[in-house]
Amino acid sequence: CILRQATKRAGTVTGKVGRKMWFWRVTTSLSVNFRHIRRCTTYTRASRIWELLSSKPPENGVPMKVQGWVRSVRAQKEVLFLHLNDGSCGTNLQVVGTPDMAISDLSFGSAVLVEGRLLPSSHGGQDVELHADRLEVIGPCNSKEFPFKAKKRHSMEYTRQFPHLRARTNSFAALLRIRSQATSAIHKFFQDQGYVHIHTPVISSNDCEGAGELFQVEPASSTVLKEISEESGKETKHFFDVPAFLTVSGQLQLEVMASALSRVYVFGPTFRAEKSLGRRHLSEFYMVEAELAFTQDQEDVMEVMEMMVKQPTEQVLASCPEDLHLFYKFVSPGHREVVEKILTSRFIRMTYTEAIRILENNSANFQFKPEWGCDLQKEHERHLVEHCGGVPVFVTDFPRHIKPFYARHNQDNKTVAAFDLLAPEVGELFGGSLREERLETLQERLDRLGLSDSYQWYLDLRRYGSVPHGGFGMGFERYLQCILGVPHIRDVIPFPRFPHSCRL
Repeated sequence: CILRQATKRAGTVTGKVGRKMWFWRVTTSLSVNFRHIRRCTTYTRASRIWELLSSKPPENGVPMKVQGWVRSVRAQKEVLFLHLNDGSCGTNLQVVGTPDMAISDLSFGSAVLVEGRLLPSSHGGQDVELHADRLEVIGPCNSKEFPFKAKKRHSMEYTRQFPHLRARTNSFAALLRIRSQATSAIHKFFQDQGYVHIHTPVISSNDCEGAGELFQVEPASSTVLKEISEESGKETKHFFDVPAFLTVSGQLQLEVMASALSRVYVFGPTFRAEKSLGRRHLSEFYMVEAELAFTQDQEDVMEVMEMMVKQPTEQVLASCPEDLHLFYKFVSPGHREVVEKILTSRFIRMTYTEAIRILENNSANFQFKPEWGCDLQKEHERHLVEHCGGVPVFVTDFPRHIKPFYARHNQDNKTVAAFDLLAPEVGELFGGSLREERLETLQERLDRLGLSDSYQWYLDLRRYGSVPHGGFGMGFERYLQCILGVPHIRDVIPFPRFPHSCRL
């Protein structure tokens, strides 16, 4: 269109001199029009700060527009300095403006739009800076009332009081970026290994763990149940005709899919109605669970669990060096060495019986006396990891009465092929087992527990093409605690849910 307009303005000419004049008119018209386009489109798209910080602008700079929140304001007689952050990375972008831009609404925490030229910086510690031509305050912030203050380090206990605002702090923003990268890394691990991602239901009629720590799901309005009863012609007490609950695990549904797809996994929310207010427990958290068909022994599954810790962690270390540096410097000094040991060491294996023997040799140091047949307490788990030099340890072959009904019986008829992975900082990180694939053995156990009628479908999986299989589950928030050294689980999830608290 521009070329058409330029040639039309140039008119028609004849002769050598005329053609030269015509060419000059066309090129002049094009130059004017393109300069006009550049002026009009200089600030059409806002760039992310991480892109700008990794760019190399020419000496005369490039026009740029950015949006973000002010982290600091420093007004001098002849110049104004801003540090701007949009959450895309931990490093701030320095903005250089004129003193007249320091309007009253410009303060720590305010949201701004800046247009200007991105130039190489002559100051140390930064490669680029934005010289502002225009600055607009999009959203003012009363810095006196804002609960976070510039250049002040707030504890995680303090920021926890403001779940709607704590993402604006350096540490929690870094946590969210790390959490995002860790999620991607775990998905990549399974996809590279040929696992199929399954969306298991959030609402379930099964209690996979068998502990009864369930949130029941029913309509908030009794009118719905009345309408359903009228339409069906029979009275119903439950929306789904049976009691339904928020899932405590996707394992049973994964077993269904593994019986056809061999290797499957799920990464999703799970719910436990536990009264615990401890540092390792939440009422809502995320679980990574996997099921493997055609397994031969416990080692098959434990090898996958060990790789699933190491490979995603290596990817997170490579992808988030800046954010991890913040944690290892200010939140958990020295924890990087703990993580390096996890990555470079082969995880230790010991049986439950061996673990109890180790604990009994130090029983005077424990609040809960270790005895064969009792579940491991947090203090026991911590001691076992310390005993192994800070290396994660698999504890295998637990007594059958402390593990769920689906764990495969060992030949001694006292233990099952179940295993927990204990890790520094968090204790139990994984729980897994070989699943009982023998129909008669599983039928006998379900009969003894009075669950046969509810789990006929589960028995069908053993009737029709049953294979040896096993699986595991990992609490994602505990994994983040483990690699970051964060003491409290409520500080590694955006919106923690626990007894007496369901904010936002």
